Amino acid sequence: MRFQASLLSTIVLAAFVAALPHGFQDADAEYEDSSLTGFSALPEAGQVVFAPIEFSDDLLDFDLSDDSVDSAMVDDWKTEVVKQHNAYRAHYGASALTWSDQLYAGTKQWADQCKFQHSNGGGKYGENLAAGTGNAYGFSNGLKDWMDEAAKYDYNKPGFSSGTGHFTQVVWKSSKQVACAISNCRGGTIFQQPSKYLVCRYTPPGNFAGRYAENVGRYH
Repeated sequence: MRFQASLLSTIVLAAFVAALPHGFQDADAEYEDSSLTGFSALPEAGQVVFAPIEFSDDLLDFDLSDDSVDSAMVDDWKTEVVKQHNAYRAHYGASALTWSDQLYAGTKQWADQCKFQHSNGGGKYGENLAAGTGNAYGFSNGLKDWMDEAAKYDYNKPGFSSGTGHFTQVVWKSSKQVACAISNCRGGTIFQQPSKYLVCRYTPPGNFAGRYAENVGRYH
């Protein structure tokens, strides 16, 4: 069993929070195993199951705006990012997101810096971050980690929590567009070993104080 580590962080638009990882988790998991059957006790996070998107290492750190990148791979990336987001959102009464080329350029630029901290969006977008080690870590793993927070969200006290902020942004009903980028980061940047860094941005942004009840639906 290979050990893998991951980090998560989310932008907080309701209140100022230092741009540091909210949590560190060592997971005894093989990401080749995409069955996720061990999460049956968490229906909110476990109903939608995807195999990780697989790209060869030399293609993983790509820029969609680069004309040399294969157009089919670009389309596959955009399609999977939107499809997997929308499959989760549908279970929470949120409308489908569309891809934003306008958001993507800055998202990719930030991911390429390999600094696990939030950008300063000035309220223009919401931002979720995830990073993990291991060759099989990818977009699907990061998105699922964010959605696993659903089991901890308190609908009786709707509002922001550092333990559920990724989830609430993903399913935020008022958000309409998304762009995600993933980059290979060398050892000594995010982790001591090489890692992959996922950045997703959303517009309009979510996690606004006083608007959780109307924007974070219950699972159905």
